[in-house]
Amino acid sequence: MSTVALITGAASGIGAAVARRLAAGGARCVLVDLDGEGLERLAKEVGGVWLAADVSDPDASLEAVALAERHHGRLDLVHLNAGVTGGVDFANFNLERYRKVVGVNIDGVVFGVRAAVPLLQRSGGGAVVATASLAGLVGFSGDPVYTMTKHAVVGLVRALAEPLAAQNIRISAVCPGFTDTPLVAAAREMFVSAGFPLLDAEDVAAAVESAFYAETSGTLLVVQPGRQPVPYRYAGVPGPAGGQRPPHVGHSE
Repeated sequence: MSTVALITGAASGIGAAVARRLAAGGARCVLVDLDGEGLERLAKEVGGVWLAADVSDPDASLEAVALAERHHGRLDLVHLNAGVTGGVDFANFNLERYRKVVGVNIDGVVFGVRAAVPLLQRSGGGAVVATASLAGLVGFSGDPVYTMTKHAVVGLVRALAEPLAAQNIRISAVCPGFTDTPLVAAAREMFVSAGFPLLDAEDVAAAVESAFYAETSGTLLVVQPGRQPVPYRYAGVPGPAGGQRPPHVGHSE
C-alpha cells in the first residue's frame, strides 16, 4: 500500500521539493497552496491531487484532509510547510500584514494538525513535520514577528510530542537556515554577494523526509549548509528535546 502524504505550501520551494522527493519514493501526494497554477503543474509532474487554498482559513486543512481520504482512503505523512516572511514594521505597524503572517505561520500549523490527526489515527498512525526555522530557536532581529511565529511552531511541536505519540503519531519540526526559495528571492543577491551560503530546497526536503521517521517525537532538526542535520538540544531543559544544544546555531531562512 502506497504512502499518502499531504503537503502545504507545495507549489514552490521546500514544499515542492518534498513533494518531488516523496513521489519519487512512491508516495501519493495531496498538494495545498494558494498558487493554483503552480500546484496544477506540480500535481501533473508528481501524479498528485491538489487544492488551491489559504491555510490561515480553518476550512482549508479540513478540505485537504477530506481530499486525501476521498482519493486515497488514508493519510500517513503531513508536511505543514506553508509560511510567509514577517516584514512587520513596529514603527509603522500594519495590522493586516501582522494578521496574515500569524494566520499562515501559526494558525496554518494548528489547523493542519487539528484536521490531520483524526485521519492519521484511522490510518493506524503516521507522522507530522512542520517547517519551522532557526529563527524558531534563536532571536532574529531582522524579522521579529516571523521569529515569534516560528518559536510558536517549535513550542507546539514540543508540547504535542507526547500526547500524539500515545496515538502512534510522531510530530517533528525542521529548522533550516536561509534557504534559496521564493521567500528569500528579494534578498538572494545580497546573500550571494556577501558570500553567505544558502541551503537548497532539496537539502531541506531530505531533512523533512528524515524527520518523518525520527525515532523521538518532538525532534527539532537543525538544517544548515554543508552540515548534516542534527537534533537541537535545549541545555538544562527537560523533555524530549532536552539536553545540550549543538554549537554554531545561526539564524533563520
